Amino acid sequence: MNLFYLPVGKSQLALSSQAAKADAPPATTATKILDVAEHLAQTRGFAGFSYADVAARLGVTKASLHYHFPSKAGLGCALIERYQTVFDGALDAISGDARASASTKLRRYVALYENVMVRDRVCLCGMLAAEYETLPEQMQHGLRRFFDANERWLAALLEKGRAEEALTFSGSAPERARILLGALEGAMLIARVYRDAKRFRSTALRVVRDLAPGKP
Repeated sequence: MNLFYLPVGKSQLALSSQAAKADAPPATTATKILDVAEHLAQTRGFAGFSYADVAARLGVTKASLHYHFPSKAGLGCALIERYQTVFDGALDAISGDARASASTKLRRYVALYENVMVRDRVCLCGMLAAEYETLPEQMQHGLRRFFDANERWLAALLEKGRAEEALTFSGSAPERARILLGALEGAMLIARVYRDAKRFRSTALRVVRDLAPGKP
């Protein structure tokens, strides 16, 4: 399962279904299947792995996979839903820090992507978006929900930041949110070509700096 690390003062907050790992019960077979499938989807793409690949990594039969996820489309939908849930938790944690400025919250949002990148992966939904036309319809719906939710969250943050004079930009907040989300997702995919997380970081920081009042 993905871990999203958000800097909070001098500490870090890890958000995932494994955050309380020490107290959590052993992972179920379904969870293990999702963990392996997510890793494969983030590194190979959805079309780049089969049930045989997942079964081989887990040391189980394909029949076991089909018991938990009868179709690959169903597995894909479960992956997107789980990723959305974890990401929503990360966004709630960022929003819940009343002492943080809008610019700080924006940097923490970028950190969600960066900390996926440094683990040699990319955003699951960004990776799947590259295969959008070949995905089952229900997975396409899930992807749109993920990106819609991110755009709404960003738009609200940007609007609040502009009202507080912590952020500055032209145009509407929803329009800027689409630009920002597209820049981050695109930067991840290009950085992956070069296997260079620093390339993503420099692009992301530039995008954030461009929203600062009095930017050069």
